[in-house]
Amino acid sequence: MNKVVDVRPLENYRVWLRFADGTQGEIDLSDLAGKGVFTAWADSDLFNSVHLEEGGGIEWPGGLDICPDTLFMRLTGKAVEDVFPSLKPTPVDA
Repeated sequence: MNKVVDVRPLENYRVWLRFADGTQGEIDLSDLAGKGVFTAWADSDLFNSVHLEEGGGIEWPGGLDICPDTLFMRLTGKAVEDVFPSLKPTPVDA
């Protein structure tokens, strides 16, 4: 697992992240805003209070969090199988 080591809130439900391996960049989370638990982000002060979570992801007050794997895949555009090679389907010979 690649942990987030730095996070900064940006405008319009975006965050800048840096991972332990040096990968860094901006992630747009606006597709989550206003849905389910993410309705809490309507309070911009709450969104801007994002901080590092003990497990390597990011979180907001009240226990709202996003895991580091999800963030890494969003940032890099990699698929689950790219991040977790053991999940790649094994070809079966008939």
